[in-house]
Amino acid sequence: MKAAVVRAFGEPLVIEERPDPAPGPGQIRIRVEASGLCHTDIHAAHGDWPVKPSPPFVPGHEGVGIVEELGAGVAHLSLGQRVAVPWLGKACGRCEHCLSGWETLCEQQINTGYGCDGGYAEKMLAWGDFAQPVPDGVSAVDAAPLTCAGVTTYKALKVAGVRPSQLVAISGVGGLGHLAVQYAKIAGATVAAIDVTDDKLELAAELGADLVIDARKQDVAEVLKEHGGAHAAIALAVNEAAFTAVNAGLRRGGKLVMVALPAHGTIQVPIFDTVLNGTSVIGSIVGTRQDLAEVFDLHAAGRTRVISETRPLSSVNESIEDVLRGQVKARIVFDLAPGR
Repeated sequence: MKAAVVRAFGEPLVIEERPDPAPGPGQIRIRVEASGLCHTDIHAAHGDWPVKPSPPFVPGHEGVGIVEELGAGVAHLSLGQRVAVPWLGKACGRCEHCLSGWETLCEQQINTGYGCDGGYAEKMLAWGDFAQPVPDGVSAVDAAPLTCAGVTTYKALKVAGVRPSQLVAISGVGGLGHLAVQYAKIAGATVAAIDVTDDKLELAAELGADLVIDARKQDVAEVLKEHGGAHAAIALAVNEAAFTAVNAGLRRGGKLVMVALPAHGTIQVPIFDTVLNGTSVIGSIVGTRQDLAEVFDLHAAGRTRVISETRPLSSVNESIEDVLRGQVKARIVFDLAPGR
């Protein structure tokens, strides 16, 4: 099989031939049809987060494909079934986090494309209990971004406790943000979308944003306060200033939900304003299996649109550079379907 492999941090990925992996007990092997390019994959390839993967490895945690082999003990999935393999590749199932519905906080978790090989390959392994069935009618190309970008923003809005008519600020309209705008609208919120490029602001308006804010030309906090302040702000832009701006634009009792993970950086949270106004700063990372099932169900029901462009896996290095240069409108999906 062909795979894109990180052999050294910061070096171009290498397309190489590898033997087909054999599933162990509880695992499945998948013939990958599509795999999304997430900024986390770039951090993995660069090794610039405090916790690093160990080269050589295959990145990718938005892999979608067809089950072609079942390991011992896997009885709930079928050969030929389409499944998605998210960032949460496996959790222990026994700790307080797993038992309380917060498996994404499990300290024993294994992350796809980071702690084990991921979806930038023609075939991959997954733990059967964490491979998510993809409903009929949801294409592999759409399912791939939903597997991370979708479930991550959907969960962030849940964490924020968004209610109808509330003002929700979405900071960063790209692979994650274009879905966050849609989930916030589904929740009945008034949506303020914030970005620094015209095409992404236009996309946000097309997807239903009630207010678009160009952070190049407008004071984000001031505009939000003119509209009463945000009940919740979902921080998706990998930029310290963007975090600070939406935090300053919260109303009393508002929540800043931090999702984007820059390689470095801190934000200054003013103690007096935070205490006086009763605002909250909360971290949110990906989503659970139940969250992902709900995301797929919404898409199968026609409630969301995935904006993506497909490319061959051989373009992986050029695609990473395009993402870093801000030249990708929403999401790149590598098309690995047979014959492509």
